[in-house]
Amino acid sequence: MSLPSARGSVPPPADAPPAELVARLRAAGCVFAEDEARLLTEAAEGAELDAMVARRVSGEPLELVLGWVEFGGLRLAVAPGVFVPRRRSELVAETAIELLEGAAPRDRPAVVVELCCGVGAIAAATAAARPDTRVWAADLDAAAVACARANLPGAEVSIGDIDSSLPTTLRGRVDVLAANAPYVPTDQIATMPREAREHEPLPTLDGGPDGLQVVRRVVEAAPQWLAPGGHLIIETSAGQAPVLVELVEAAGLRAEPRTDPERAATVVIGAVEPTAGVGL
Repeated sequence: MSLPSARGSVPPPADAPPAELVARLRAAGCVFAEDEARLLTEAAEGAELDAMVARRVSGEPLELVLGWVEFGGLRLAVAPGVFVPRRRSELVAETAIELLEGAAPRDRPAVVVELCCGVGAIAAATAAARPDTRVWAADLDAAAVACARANLPGAEVSIGDIDSSLPTTLRGRVDVLAANAPYVPTDQIATMPREAREHEPLPTLDGGPDGLQVVRRVVEAAPQWLAPGGHLIIETSAGQAPVLVELVEAAGLRAEPRTDPERAATVVIGAVEPTAGVGL
C-alpha cells in the first residue's frame, strides 16, 4: 500500500543546478549531490543560499537545512534539534492505514495516537489517508512538539513523557497506537552516521543498554488505551523484533512482526481481541 500524495509534495526536477555547487557538495561527501543542489537552489538564492550550503557542507542534515522532510508524499516541517523521520518509518503509517481500513465499522470516528511522535510524521501520513480519524500525538521535547503542531493542524498534540499527557477519556478508545520510540542500543550510537550523532538529540536515538528501554514503557502503557479490536504498532530493528514480540505478548496482546526489506523496515503489531480491553 502506498501513502497518498498531498499538497506540498516534493516538486519535479527543475533545471540542472550549478556545476560548482554540485562539486562542492560532492566533495563534502553528499552522495546525491546533484539532487541536493537542486533542492537548495530552489529554496534560496544569494546570501541565503550560501548560508544554507555552508550548513550542509558542515554536515548538517539536508532536511534540517531546508526546513522540511519528505515523508510518504507529504512535506513535513522539521527544525534544528529534532529527529528527522526516516523513510523506513513509512511502514508504520502504511500499517496503521491498512488496519484502519480493515477495522469493523464503529459508531464513532477512529482514534489514532502517536506516542514519542517527534515531528508527527506517522500521525500526519495516517491522517492524510484517513481524514475521518481523530488524532492525538505526544512527545517530551518542546521543539519536536512545535513541529508536530505545524504538521498536524486540527490534531491534539501535547508535551509529555510517553502517555502522561493523554486525556484519560481516551482510555479504552484508541484504535491505533503507533510509536517510533528510540531503539538504538547505547553502545551502537557511535556507529550511527555523523549527521544523526551530531545534529539529532541523543534521547531520540538512545534506547538504553538493549535498545528497548523506552519501547518497553510504550508496550506496558498500550493496553489501557487500546479499544477492543485496537492495534499497537511499534517500529524496531529486525534483530530486536523477536524480543519485542515477546514483550507485546507478555502485555496481553497478540503479536505479529512485519518487515519491508526494500526500506530495511520492521514493525511489530500488537492486537487486542475484539471483545477484550476496556469497554467503550
